This record gives sequence, structure tokens and C-alpha cells, in this order.
Amino acid sequence: MAGRGAGPDFVESLARGLDVLAAFDTDHRSMSLTEVATAAGLARPTARRLLLTLEELGFVRSSGSAFQLTPKVLTLGMAYVGALGLWDIARPHMESLVARTGESSSMAQLDGSDIVYVARVSVPKIIALRVEIGTRFPALRTSQGKVLLAALSPAELAAALALPSRSGLPGENDRSTQERLHEELTEVRARGWALADEELAPGVRSVAVPVRDGTGTVRAAMNVTVHAAETSAEKLLREHLPLLLRTAGDISAEWALWQSRPHRELDPRTETASAPG
Repeated sequence: MAGRGAGPDFVESLARGLDVLAAFDTDHRSMSLTEVATAAGLARPTARRLLLTLEELGFVRSSGSAFQLTPKVLTLGMAYVGALGLWDIARPHMESLVARTGESSSMAQLDGSDIVYVARVSVPKIIALRVEIGTRFPALRTSQGKVLLAALSPAELAAALALPSRSGLPGENDRSTQERLHEELTEVRARGWALADEELAPGVRSVAVPVRDGTGTVRAAMNVTVHAAETSAEKLLREHLPLLLRTAGDISAEWALWQSRPHRELDPRTETASAPG
């Protein structure tokens, strides 16, 4: 269930509706009313009303006694990505990178102790894990996650790692792992890239670098993912990492320009343009 607010303006029904949407995942693509109610922690009549409302809005479809999400749910996440302006800027660069490397590339942001994929350009290769927009993985086990965690302050890092993963995959939070992690993050911060060598799943090897906004703050991480049986770590770092670094730098530079644009276009003959924001 989503966290509950204590403020006077907190809308409980909206929170419950979001709980219903969040109940669906890779392992629960289709659920009965009872299953949704149980997963969302709701009474059955409440879950029924919410599901029927979401169905009328187009976010849920029903078939017999089963309910499923519809692709319209993607508009909620893409509205966030679109508001950042990042996907429109990143897409042609990522497509060019994929064309040159022959390997898939993704972009992710940090959400608690997880990374969430916000952009992806893939090639038709079989890997151990399915990845799409909105997919979550434990940050500790991914190259992108290491880049994003390395950019946090000590207090922010501790707060992020204290949160349980919502990816459905086991994290690595024992003390020895934490000690090794802090050493690795220091290296990642210094060299500007991170490697995950079959840490997320057998056969999955990736390298990631930061994507920065106009203030120089790391806001996302992008990677190149290869099949370990086809591409060694040495080849990944020697051939693909330089291209990845250049691509991320180009995206960061264009994003900074996009963020510095005027909020609205005005006719200079009649009005004074607003200050860049």
C-alpha cells in the first residue's frame, strides 16, 4: 500500500486507486477482484468500485472475472519523463549508440533503493531478464544503480538503502555487502562509470555512466547491456564505454540547454520574454 498522509488535504480515495494500479506487476498481470483487494489491502467492495472506475477511465480492462492493466497506464509514467524533456533529447542519441554498438541501451532513475527504467532502445537479443519502461531492479545489483547511488550524499545514501526494494527481486543488504558497496561507490564516483558483471542475473553484463542536468547534478544513468557469453568485460569497457561516455555527455549538454530555455515564447515587439528557468 502507498504511504498514508496525515495532512488535511490528503485524498484517501486517490491513494487507494493508486494502490490498485500498483498491485499489478510482472508476476500478477491478471488478477481477480479478490486478489486485487488482498494485494492492495482493501475491502472487496472498495476494490470493486475502484477497478470499475479505472476500467471506465481506460486504465484497466476486464475479461470474465479477471482484471488487467491497459497500455494507457504508461501515459502516467511517460508524463513524468516528458515533463523532464529527457526522453525527446535522449532518444536519437541512444538510437545512434545502439546502432554503433549493436547492443541495448537504457536510462534509469533512482526511486528509493530501486532503479526505474525511464527510456530504452533495445536490440533483439535474448537476455535473462525482461526490461521495459517502468521496470524496477534493486539499485545495488545494477550498473545504473551504482552510478546513481554514488552521486548521493552519505545521508541520502543511507536513507535510500534503508528502504526495501519494490522490484520483487532480493536485494543485498547485509553488513559485509554494505561495506564493499561503499568502497565500490567511492571508485565509481572517482572514475565516472560503474560495471555490473552478472550481478543482476547470469549472463547479464552492463556498464553505466551518469546523465547530468543543467546544474551538473546526476539525475539519471544510462548503460550498455551485453550478453556475458558474447562480450567480455574487457571488450565492454574498451569498445563500448567510450561511446557511452560521449553519448551521455551529449545528452547532458543538450538537456542543460533545454532546461535553460525561456518558459514561453513571447513576441519581443510587444512583451518582454520571461527569464530562463
